Parts: sequence; structure tokens; C-alpha cells
Amino acid sequence: MTRPLRVGIAGLGTVGASVIRILDRQNEVVAQRGGRPVQVVAISARDRTKDRGFDLSRFTWLDNPVDLAGSVDVDCVVELVGGADGVALQTVRTALSHGKHVVTANKALLAKHGLELAKLAEDKGVSLAFEASVAGGIPIIKTLREALPANRISRLYGILNGTCNYILSRMELEGLTFQECLKDAQRLGYAEADPTFDVEGYDTAHKLAILTSLAFGTEIDADAIYVEGISSIAPLDLAMAKELGFRIKLLGVAERTRTGIEQRVHPTMVPRTSSIAQVMGVTNAVTVDADAVRELTLIGPGAGGDATASAVVADIADVATGKVQPLFGVLIDRLEKAPRAPMQRHEGGYYIRLTVHDRPGVAAGVATRMAEADISLESILQKRSELAANKDPHGRSGTPVPLVLITYAATEASIRSALEKISGDGLIAEPPQVIRIERE
Repeated sequence: MTRPLRVGIAGLGTVGASVIRILDRQNEVVAQRGGRPVQVVAISARDRTKDRGFDLSRFTWLDNPVDLAGSVDVDCVVELVGGADGVALQTVRTALSHGKHVVTANKALLAKHGLELAKLAEDKGVSLAFEASVAGGIPIIKTLREALPANRISRLYGILNGTCNYILSRMELEGLTFQECLKDAQRLGYAEADPTFDVEGYDTAHKLAILTSLAFGTEIDADAIYVEGISSIAPLDLAMAKELGFRIKLLGVAERTRTGIEQRVHPTMVPRTSSIAQVMGVTNAVTVDADAVRELTLIGPGAGGDATASAVVADIADVATGKVQPLFGVLIDRLEKAPRAPMQRHEGGYYIRLTVHDRPGVAAGVATRMAEADISLESILQKRSELAANKDPHGRSGTPVPLVLITYAATEASIRSALEKISGDGLIAEPPQVIRIERE
């Protein structure tokens, strides 16, 4: 009889417990796919007394996950501890150093230490599998690494954080503020008590760093990513986006440009007719633009115990086959160190909302500064308040009002330069809102 793949699971939170439950009910199918049985033999977690819905006594319990990683009774270590350093890093390093396969859902770990760990896995001839690290149950890692070798990818972009997509969806559909939606997301368990990592874009950036390496055959370079979150988005921006035929999403974008690989995370205007604009709530989506398949969009659950555990179990089944693949599709020494494309050189359309003083000549002054920076305006809209209409026969009250600009393609540097001069002219009452537009 074929010897089973002996699995040790470090971390028994929502995902770890779901992995065990899925393996219990799908063991025969997983064994058929992997060519041999899969048996969980050891576990490690913080709390031995917590009820997880199944009998823990059938597994060897190890208080320290690093001890689990070094156990001679374990062939494959599933790391679900989380965190870029500390115990998670020690656990994975120990497992790989001992010649054990590793399956992880830890995007922060890979974004920071992926190259080092991949080299260690290569040297030891073992797998380091990480499908669950990006977009939960969506098989985007496998798609990029295994399904698209005939394609030259030009751009990859996606909704990679369900918390942000949930908040933006609620804000748009119900006219709520960011803070109102955030509190509700925390109550429902979609957002952490400290939501900074999610709402300020860092979670998306870690995932984008991994996808960029796979898509373009480059070394992971998380430090090259421009990151901007959604906390500044106002209900007025979402309403204006709708009026203009757009929807606002927090996107991670990686793109080949004349100056290098551009990586950016920020709120983005996308056409309401696009596939990615239809993705609402906590759902994730990734679109790949390539020369052979043209456009490929994968949509599905980006988080949650069962969805993420599904990806973990798929990796375990792959490990069971004994086939070891390069972590990022090619051997580490063949990954390119791609030149960074500075954000200041980004070129595209922009939505700009200015809060201007409601007096004659302001709009003309703004347009002049834009023209001086060689920025062409596609449209300009000024929203007057009821107060303005009631106070002045010309519709002016002197109080600040929003002025919305949509530009044709312009560079980030020219936009920032023009806005700095507009501010210096005393035309605006508060900092401008700038949202980039991503066309199909």
C-alpha cells in the first residue's frame, strides 16, 4: 500500500479547522487526485481547550509550531499561523530546512521572504505551495503558473481585498459614509478591530507583489508598490462616479510599461460595463490581459474558512503527487530584476474633485493651470448647492462647492504639479480628491 502523505497543520483558526473538515469528507477524492492517501497526523495551535467541532485527540498536539515543522513524523507542513516574521517564518524555514513540503496561506510572509524561501525549497527539492495566499478560493496562482505559458501578459489587475470591496459596495448602494460602513464591516467580522492593513491597501499590496512575480517572471518587489487606501473616499465620489459611468474599486494593478513594471494599489474608477465593476460585496476578482487569451477574469470568494481551505487542500493534493514545481513558474535564478516604474510616470485618465470657492473665474483658473501642465480635460462639472441657488441670483453663495474634472491621459507628475499650483493660487478650500481611471 502507498504510504500516506503525513500532514502537520500549524494554526487551527477558521481556515485550519476548515482544512481538517474538508479532508475528513473529501479524503477519498484528495487521495485519488494525489495518488496516495493524505493523513493529518499533527497539529499546533495556541488554545488546546477550544471547541473546533471535531475530536483533537486523534492528532499529535505540539504547542510550538516550530517543533511540528521539525517532527520526523510529518512530511508536509501547512502553515496557517500568519505574519511576515516571527513564528510563521521560523516554522516555514524549519520545515524546508528539514526537507519537508510546505503549504501556506501567508501572503505577508511570501511578499517579504518569498525569494529566500523559494531558494531554500529549490535547494531541498521540496514544494512550497501558496494558492491560498491570494484571492482565497480563486485559483489564480495555478492559472498564472500553469495555464498561461503561451501568453505574454501585459497587465494584471484585481479586487484582492473583500473588506474594501464590501465597504465601497455599501457606500455606493446605500449612500453611507466610510466610517459607517467600516463599523458595520467590523460588526459582521469582515474587518479587524484595527482595519488599517486592509483599508489602507497593504493587504492588497502583498497579494499584488506575489501575482506580479508570477505574471511577469520577476523577483518579488513589494517595496516598489505604490499604495493608497480607501479611507478618503466620500459618498459624493461614488455618486459622481455613477453619474459619469464609472464605479470605484480598490484595485491592485501590475502592468508592463516603457519604463518598467508598474505596481500600484489605489481606489480606481472602472467603467460600469466592465466585468470587474460587477463584483460587489466581499467577492474578489482578478483580470489578466494577455496576447493569446486577450482578457481572462476569475471571480470568486476571496476569504472565509471554506474558500481559503479549499485552496490549501488543493495544494496538499498537488504535494501528494510528488511533482515539485518552481515556486514562481521558473527557477529562482531565472527571475528578472525588473526596473521599477515610478508612480510619477504613470499615465492615464484621472477623476479630480476640487472643493473650490464659489466665485467668478475659479473654474477658468483651474482650467488654465491644467492646460499649462499639458492636461486635456474630457469634462468639467460644477455642483452647486441649494444654498448657493437661494442666496445669489447667479447661483453663487461664496461657500465652497465641488468642481469635478475628468482628464484624458496625463502623467501623475503633471497632475500633481497642476494641483500644487491650483492650491497655491488659493482656488481650493481643502485638499483635492484624486482617483485614477482604469480603462478596459
